Amino acid sequence: MTHPFAIAGVQMPVPAMTSNLVAMLQRIDVVMARFPWTQMIVFSELATCGPVANQPVLLPGPEEAALQAAAARHRIWLIPGSTFERGSDGRLYNTASVINPQGIVIARYRKMFPFLPYEKEVTGGTEFCVFDIPGLGRCGLSICYDIWLPETTRTLTAMGAEVLIHPVLTGTIDRDVELAIARATAAQFQCYVFDINGLDAGGIGRSCVVDPTGTVLAQAGGGSETLPIEVDFARVRRQREAGVNGLGQPLKSFRDRSVDFAVYRRNAGVDAYLHSLGALEIPVQGGRVGIGTATPEIIAPLPPKA
Repeated sequence: MTHPFAIAGVQMPVPAMTSNLVAMLQRIDVVMARFPWTQMIVFSELATCGPVANQPVLLPGPEEAALQAAAARHRIWLIPGSTFERGSDGRLYNTASVINPQGIVIARYRKMFPFLPYEKEVTGGTEFCVFDIPGLGRCGLSICYDIWLPETTRTLTAMGAEVLIHPVLTGTIDRDVELAIARATAAQFQCYVFDINGLDAGGIGRSCVVDPTGTVLAQAGGGSETLPIEVDFARVRRQREAGVNGLGQPLKSFRDRSVDFAVYRRNAGVDAYLHSLGALEIPVQGGRVGIGTATPEIIAPLPPKA
């Protein structure tokens, strides 16, 4: 039998053009003072530096080292969101570090699916990231738009992930859609989902934590909040064995499938329709996509005043 494991998602302001490191270190101290049972803290996507890649960091580097020291001081796991990283190959990546309670970086994950075509300067990573909480269970890490491609979570859960740590930076009107995806992901893959958004340049908040049945355990509003939630790895395992509320067993159904999906073979020829959709590019004024596709309503002018 496993013991509960307490994870605190931190929703806080993120500036656009300056470092947020000092504020993050202060927030870690506050979280541990208010919720001393916390064993992991998770921040939002690009929480350290914001959405403008004006000062990408090198990893390892001094910013990461300061976060390592904070994790070791409080004896916690720390996922400090992500930061823009300038790789040794000269490319720009959106990278999240996984820091253990000894202050050691045990993994770094590069976002696989930058939000193209808008994040065209960011190179996608190619390596999945799972890590173990010794004696308890396994976590998987994805970043923001990754979750829109369910193959990412399917791979992580096939690798044994029971909790999906998912920092996001969403300041757009599709936040409602993301919340629906977070719930669906939790139910589809029978895992906890920590979907942590930022504020100001870091997003519009509304972070959420979802359990393996797709039930929302905590939902933030539009201000600074901390969501401390205990996860139960044993509950994940029970549900994967017996089904969601004793019903659907989607992971085992996928395992025992009678079909291999040709769409995943690039040369299979079944994806011809996808190639008819045009280039992956930003819509423009007067284009066929987005605002302006509907016929405008013609409004008669008001009569002149007497």
